[in-house]
Amino acid sequence: MAHPKRKISKTRRNKRRTHYKADSPVIAVCPNTGVSHIFHRAYVHEGKLYYKGKLVSEKI
Repeated sequence: MAHPKRKISKTRRNKRRTHYKADSPVIAVCPNTGVSHIFHRAYVHEGKLYYKGKLVSEKI
């Protein structure tokens, strides 16, 4: 097994980890209802459940 010869400083470690950040979710607007929602997620509008612009369920 490989072992580090010297301790890696916090600054050097954090520089390497700058790319590991959370991206903001992509927001879409439904063409049928006009509601903004997260891509690939079902959403509720006026008590009805929609997914990909189609009505999935009447009551929730």
